[in-house]
Amino acid sequence: MEKVLEQIIDGIVKFDQDSIQERVKEALAAGINPQKILNEGMIVAMGKVGKLFEEGEYFLPEMLVAAMTMQKGLEVIQPLLMKSGVKSAGKIVLGTVKGDLHDVGKNLVGMMLKGAGFDVIDVGVDVTPEKFVEVLQDNKDAKILALSALLTTTMPNMKTTIDAVKRAGLRSKLKVMVGGAPLNETYAKEIGADGYAPDASRAVGVAKTLVG
Repeated sequence: MEKVLEQIIDGIVKFDQDSIQERVKEALAAGINPQKILNEGMIVAMGKVGKLFEEGEYFLPEMLVAAMTMQKGLEVIQPLLMKSGVKSAGKIVLGTVKGDLHDVGKNLVGMMLKGAGFDVIDVGVDVTPEKFVEVLQDNKDAKILALSALLTTTMPNMKTTIDAVKRAGLRSKLKVMVGGAPLNETYAKEIGADGYAPDASRAVGVAKTLVG
């Protein structure tokens, strides 16, 4: 692997926000195409960060800072990826359900999905079912609806949202994935979701499986 790609990986894993953009520019100057920088640099780095999280060496704050570092690097190549017509992995509408103001996990998932090549529309927090439906109607090419909840009291609003999406006639062409600390696989199935991610590090894998 090119040394500069190794430096990009190392920079993200070690949260080097000050020099990550410089490393990415160096890679471009060395003739490495943006897609390779994304796939063999940034995505590999976040895979390593995810593994460290699963092994208990990194926690949520480290995951978030690593994702923010990747995001800074992504800013350099994103216009080039768009210009070169690199195909999006799919459009995802993401938000925290009504009554829930937690956004750290949601933001982390959003950054990781963007880094994996998804087009992410982040609707924010405390999002009503009606608002999700409105955004989905404006983005009929969305492949996934990703719902987050961090409170047991707001978990039922995931089902309320899924039901609203069904009533609007948008469910058949859409996959729904859910996540958040109080959830589990059983609950996800009970409310009619297609996928469940126990943490941000595994959300990308779930999304990729859902878009096939």
